[in-house]
Amino acid sequence: MSDPVEVPIDDDAIRLGQFLKLANLIESGSEAKTVIASGLVRVNDEVELRRGRQLHPGDVVAIAGHKARVAAA
Repeated sequence: MSDPVEVPIDDDAIRLGQFLKLANLIESGSEAKTVIASGLVRVNDEVELRRGRQLHPGDVVAIAGHKARVAAA
């Protein structure tokens, strides 16, 4: 896997489902629900099944060989 892409957020935290879309890792919010429930998303190298999981700067999200790091704006 390649190095994570830095994706800045405006607030202190962002929900996992929102971040997947912001980072262009998925096409839609409904797709987020499906890929998360299927166990295809990892946060900091652990499978995450909660779409509402709060992410903070420094967290790394991985899906299908792509990685994105939450960054402060």
